[in-house]
Amino acid sequence: MTARTPEVQTKLPAVGTTIFTVMSALAVEKNAVNLGQGFPDFGCDPKLLQAVTDAMAAGHNQYPPMPGILPLRQAIASKISALYGHSYDPQSEITITAGATQAIITAILAVVRPGDEVIVLEPCYDSYVPNIDLAGGKVIRVPLTPGTFRPDFDKIAAALTPRTRAIIINTPHNPSATVWTEAEMRCLEELLAPTDVLVISDEVYEHMVYAGAKHESAARFPGLAARTFIVSSFGKTYHVTGWKVGYVAAPAPLTAEFRKVHQFNVFTVNTPMQHALANFMANPAPYLDLPAFYQRKRDLFAEGLSKTRLKLLPSAGTYFQCVDISEVSDLNESDFCQWLTSEIGVAAIPLSAFYGDGFDQRVVRFCFAKKDETLHNALERLARL
Repeated sequence: MTARTPEVQTKLPAVGTTIFTVMSALAVEKNAVNLGQGFPDFGCDPKLLQAVTDAMAAGHNQYPPMPGILPLRQAIASKISALYGHSYDPQSEITITAGATQAIITAILAVVRPGDEVIVLEPCYDSYVPNIDLAGGKVIRVPLTPGTFRPDFDKIAAALTPRTRAIIINTPHNPSATVWTEAEMRCLEELLAPTDVLVISDEVYEHMVYAGAKHESAARFPGLAARTFIVSSFGKTYHVTGWKVGYVAAPAPLTAEFRKVHQFNVFTVNTPMQHALANFMANPAPYLDLPAFYQRKRDLFAEGLSKTRLKLLPSAGTYFQCVDISEVSDLNESDFCQWLTSEIGVAAIPLSAFYGDGFDQRVVRFCFAKKDETLHNALERLARL
């Protein structure tokens, strides 16, 4: 008898091998400097590692409470209150998650029902659309303004219908490195005020804003805070992306729905890391100093790029730098990135990968969350352009 694997009808027919996987594999094959991957190649504070060791030695190795340990939720509530002026109840309004990506899909599954419309602003992080598809929702794509990547509120308003259930926003923005202004957040607040539309605010780069700017969290604006799931990431903030620990802050009624899904898709998050993070958050310096830390890397990288024919776009936040390739090559973004990796030895990501229709603006994205030596190595190679 021949064994046969039953055929399965895919729930995500549009999903294949991502450009991120393709470019990372090519970078390894060509021994290229990988500035496509969006995570650091340097370690975290040794004190944070020691805090994990101490937590394990103290016996914190069994299941924690489903929403996360209370000391960590209290530390998060204190941070949000101090930075953004909004008070969240750590008992009923903050949940620890297995990273920001899990937080986002959990929020979507909690509130989006089949047929509900969800607005995404393109270009956008690649998990948003598949998450909506898995929930049975309908993706409504609204482009950010080409060139500046600012939100176009006329287009957002035109996309709102009685079926709109939520809108996903992201500031500081991956991949464009733009940061929403106070005026833009107030525009969104006013636009949504007469509706029941919910907001999922992806704020994982909240501590990476430059030149004296401030992050305009949805928590700052009462009309937004009342309808928003705010998502953040310890992995991004503390250089430990592999830990996959994040959190969601939301009003109690939204949190109650969020936790109904959370308890069945991950239940809870690893215990010693939670205790370590709660201990480490007692000192705010690591996240308060993060803008200066990354601005220096941004400026180092930008200075080197300025000696090439690549045209730098503004990088107001995140740890990404986008460049216009028009004066360097006639290739489209994807082909250029493959050429750059193979022939120059530096990997980047095409912005077209962040659009559903592959919209090509001749712009690619580099990540500068790397050791100085990695950036210098990349710049030496890019000097050939």
